[in-house]
Formats: sequence, C-alpha cells, structure tokens
Amino acid sequence: MKNNRYSRKYKKMDVIYIAGPYRAKSEWQLEGFIQHAEKVAIKLWQEGWAVICPHKNTAHFGGTCDDDVWLKGYIEILKRCDAIYMLRDWRQSSGATAELAVAIENDLEVIYEE
Repeated sequence: MKNNRYSRKYKKMDVIYIAGPYRAKSEWQLEGFIQHAEKVAIKLWQEGWAVICPHKNTAHFGGTCDDDVWLKGYIEILKRCDAIYMLRDWRQSSGATAELAVAIENDLEVIYEE
C-alpha cells in the first residue's frame, strides 16, 4: 500500500460498541437511556476509542422498521468491532444480553461500566 500523508496522520483506532437498555416504558425513560449512552460515548472518544453508539445512531427511529432490522444490523456492526462496553443496567435489556453473547463468541474485549 502506498504510504501517504493520510496514512501517517490517521493511525488505526480500536472500535468499541456501546450496549445497554434502549426500549423504555416512557419517552422520559428513553431519553434518559439515550443521554446516558451519549455521555459514555463522549468519555470513550476522549479516551481514544472510535465509538459506535446505537442509542444515538438510531435515536427515535422506533416504528420506521421492524425491531429485527435494527437488531440484525447492530449485530453485524458489533462483529466488526474490537470491544463492547456494557452500560450499567445492561442485564435489563434482552438486546444488550444478546450483544454480549455475540461479543464473547467473537472474542471481543468486554468492558463493564462500574
């Protein structure tokens, strides 16, 4: 591969996927889940990760496609990551639980929020 100024400037970053509850009983709770994921994403970017934050990427897309579309798509994205970050309360989310299983199956680094 040709060595150019861009390859020297942009070194490889590890990619981390944020997993945690999204579906909510109210709009208020949903917004809280999204805001928490956003805060964590910013922290991870500041630490040097390239961050995939599904909470922000498809925020308020509910009803535009079947849930299965989002779940399958995010599993595919997750498989291409280096690590997964499990938000607090991830156990209350069937989606996050499934994402963790995929991450372990694909030998991704797993980081749990304290």
